[in-house]
Amino acid sequence: MSLEQIRPILLIALCFVLFLMWQAWQQDYSVKPAPVADSPTATEQVPASPDVPDVPAAPQGTEASTATDVPKAEAIPEKAMATVHVRTDVLDLEIGLTGGGLSRLNLLKYPVAIDKPDVPFELLKDSLPNFFILQSGLLGDVDAPNHHAQFTAEKDEFVLEEGEDTLEVTLHWADEGDVRVTKVYTFHRNSYAIDVVYEIENQGAEPWSARMYGQVQRSEDEQQGGIGFIYTYTGGVISSEEKPYQKIDFGDMAKENLDENIKGGWVAMIQHYFAGAWVPEQTALNHYYSKALQQGRYVLGLITPPTSIAGGESGTLKLVAYVGPKIQDRMEEVAPGLGRTVDYGWLFFIAQPLFWLLQFVHNLVGNWGWSIIIVTIIIKLAFFHLSAASYKSMARMRKLQPRMTAIRERYAGDKQRMNQAMMEMYKKDKINPLGGCLPIVVQIPVFIALYWVLLESVELRQAPFVFWLTDLSAHDPFFVLPILMGVTMLAQQKLNPAPPDPIQAKIMMALPFVFTFFFLFFPSGLVLYWFVNNLLSIAQQWVITRKIIGPQT
Repeated sequence: MSLEQIRPILLIALCFVLFLMWQAWQQDYSVKPAPVADSPTATEQVPASPDVPDVPAAPQGTEASTATDVPKAEAIPEKAMATVHVRTDVLDLEIGLTGGGLSRLNLLKYPVAIDKPDVPFELLKDSLPNFFILQSGLLGDVDAPNHHAQFTAEKDEFVLEEGEDTLEVTLHWADEGDVRVTKVYTFHRNSYAIDVVYEIENQGAEPWSARMYGQVQRSEDEQQGGIGFIYTYTGGVISSEEKPYQKIDFGDMAKENLDENIKGGWVAMIQHYFAGAWVPEQTALNHYYSKALQQGRYVLGLITPPTSIAGGESGTLKLVAYVGPKIQDRMEEVAPGLGRTVDYGWLFFIAQPLFWLLQFVHNLVGNWGWSIIIVTIIIKLAFFHLSAASYKSMARMRKLQPRMTAIRERYAGDKQRMNQAMMEMYKKDKINPLGGCLPIVVQIPVFIALYWVLLESVELRQAPFVFWLTDLSAHDPFFVLPILMGVTMLAQQKLNPAPPDPIQAKIMMALPFVFTFFFLFFPSGLVLYWFVNNLLSIAQQWVITRKIIGPQT
């Protein structure tokens, strides 16, 4: 294979990186237009849709609920709902007494913007745009408190005091019969997992059966958490043993209602860095459902199997809610695979160890920027011999350039004979013409995986480095780092053998400018990795080239 054939391979490999990123943006990160029909104003309360079917409870037993057991959504009164205000060390939220759901929630440890450190990020809210709430309720043989039932509370303010590890918020519901229901929220210090328990007291003589459901409802109108022109996936996810991470996007919900029975699992609505999820008992067979409502809202939820409570007896039904940042180790403690909501793409098996390594280094140095630099050095050392083989091949090819030029001139009219002469020369000098290309191609998956790690990990959100780089998850505000990265790419071009074909030479020289343009709005943490990697590559390639060709070059 001649040098003319090697160059396009290298060019294709580099462009492949850009193509994969662009394809990922189009599939998971493109901005979708907001629904325009029946859209209320930005501050208008969203009424519930009445078009969700409701049927009597399924017979007692261990079977999961059927597809028609989806909770009914009735219209919410126009008057403002009474709420209970709850504050822990990490959460500031409101629970609506109508339905007892999570209607508003702020994350106290996560500012909305780096220049607004005292304004917490609002993850849940019950108004447009970005309508996002968590609801739960019971479906019983007779009347049961669903997410529109009226509850009462002993007080309207609950605070997790210093020295306390848990906080219980109790809501009371009682029908006209013999069933008393208490809904208990349990919050934990430094935790985004919330226990939601229905305590049922059956004071009658007949058994009473109920199923608990938890659902996440949100709108599609605006996506949050984008970086520059990149907008991350916002939509639903469910989990099962067969499919630990299955996206159910808004388009899927609009086309067809979800109707699946899954052992264990969990259901979530996710966005960039944050998620709201419901986790059931992992040994039970639960029913998972979805529904597209009016005003661009979507529901994704689960229903537990029936629980029967004999007359004169008491019982409980429980789900766990996770509402907060997508911190992998904390999410895995709540449910197996919940940490997969940190979507590293199809190269997650490479990205996950890279994140572990990055986090390990950060625990030692305490700065994510320096952690990226150290991890870059470690990756470079891991590929040291592979890179060395590549640079040696390039240096030898560069050393052969005068002879290659002479062969082209000699066989200018006979391309077949020219390639044959080239291959004889490679064989005689023991040079692999692909030696300079393949090692670079092998490293491409590592770069793509690290791209997802730096883009998706909430730990790098608003993480400062040095000087003007105050947020490694955002682009360089002054574009200094991308320009420096482009300069290092140009320097690398000078060390490589020049393409004999003028068109190829122009294309290769244009690549640094193309990459610089793309990297202008990439996360500065990713650009930092590429810049440091280029510096290390230049140093290694310069030493090898000087050793093979000589100091005169």
